[in-house]
Amino acid sequence: MDCQSLVQKCAAEGYSVVPELEAQEVCQSYGITCPPAALTADKEECLRAAKTMGFPVVIKIFSKQIIHKSDVGGVVTGIKDSDELVKAYDQLMNTVKNKCSQAVIEGVLVQKQMPKGIEVVIGGLQNEQFGPVVMFGMGGIYVEVFKDVSFRLAPLDKEEALRQIKETKVYKLLQGVRGEQSCDIDALCEVIVNTGRLVAALPDIKELDFNPIFCYPDGCCVVDARLVVK
Repeated sequence: MDCQSLVQKCAAEGYSVVPELEAQEVCQSYGITCPPAALTADKEECLRAAKTMGFPVVIKIFSKQIIHKSDVGGVVTGIKDSDELVKAYDQLMNTVKNKCSQAVIEGVLVQKQMPKGIEVVIGGLQNEQFGPVVMFGMGGIYVEVFKDVSFRLAPLDKEEALRQIKETKVYKLLQGVRGEQSCDIDALCEVIVNTGRLVAALPDIKELDFNPIFCYPDGCCVVDARLVVK
């Protein structure tokens, strides 16, 4: 199924946000790297998936009614082995059922926990006046605090993406500070360019949020991809 049909199918099925596995499928179609992930129906499936992709892992509740998973205890990170996974799975289910008793739980998403990198955010939206727009800036929990962001019209090329990155303060961190290795800025430019292509090509995506993106000396990975449909 092509990406446009996939997004329209999600909207027709009542999703306001594209489910994570489908969101990753869209990302990968545009050359945007995401961590390995699998949707599981029960604890045994969850264990098998975690062992296949290798610990540490993250687990997330999967429900059409729950958009902000962390707010209801629907995300557990840093799970290092099978024993921890069993406890985390039970904790996740109990917490979510207590806080969101009306939500229909469709499963649990298991995702490979990626090593920490410099955290950035890339966003996109359909602006009524200007059309598709791409945002770049400092990511993680600080995005709302520092508001260190820069905007460009989409689509854009790598040279323009580099100028966009250089407009932000996080660019200094990406270059490496206090003896740290510099990040792969060329790969990051490519993610921005590919995000611009995605936003421009899929008008049924009202906005998107890739946060955090971990930047490494040898590439980038979109840890959390959120695609909001019209």
